[in-house]
Parts: sequence; C-alpha cells; structure tokens
Amino acid sequence: MSEEAKRTVGGAAPAIAKSLSDDRKSISSSAPTSAAVGEKVIIKSADMRDDMQKEAIDIAVAAFEKNSVEKDVAEHIKKEFDKRHGATWHCIVGKNFGSYVTHETNHFVYFYLDSKAILLFKSG
Repeated sequence: MSEEAKRTVGGAAPAIAKSLSDDRKSISSSAPTSAAVGEKVIIKSADMRDDMQKEAIDIAVAAFEKNSVEKDVAEHIKKEFDKRHGATWHCIVGKNFGSYVTHETNHFVYFYLDSKAILLFKSG
C-alpha cells in the first residue's frame, strides 16, 4: 500500500488515522482565497499540496454559487478535479455523513465551507 494511505473521517480507528485536531487550519475570508465575504473555511484534515487545497476551496465556492443541491455541488467539484488532475476523484458534500476511505497519497482534503463539509479524494 505504498501509493495509498488510509484516512478516517468521522470514524473510530485511532490506530490508523491521525488526530483531525492536529491538522486543522482555519482560513478566514480575509485570507488569500476567492471565498466570498462571510464564508468561513476550515480545513479539518488534508494530505494535499497547499495550492491544490486552495483550488479545491475555490472550485467548491463556485459550485455552491451555481448549485443549491449538495449532490450537484459534489458532481461539479468531482468533474472539475477529474478534468484538471485526471481520473478518478470522489466528492462527498453535506452536513451529516461518516466515511472511511482509502486514497492516493497527496490527494485528500476534508474541509468545511460555512456549515457544509466537503470530502474530496482520489482513488482508483
């Protein structure tokens, strides 16, 4: 499993996953991101380059501006990352969900945009 890493989000596997509280980064609307005024971004866990994280946030903001249904937001983010960074990306958007995923190294981000959680990762 040299190319992949296991990550727990919202699950209970402390032996495998590192603490999410250690990875938290808060990005306010005054930070250099295209998030509109009033939108709060908190990166809960990431195994991804900073520039790609910013790109994920920017795409998520644009997706929420175009769509009101979470499924459509997730589809927009996934398709955009497939186009820009090759297949196969997966995206989950919502307020309440649990997950346990395996992802390619350096291709995972879990963040909040206001009250919505976005899980984006590459696998397969």
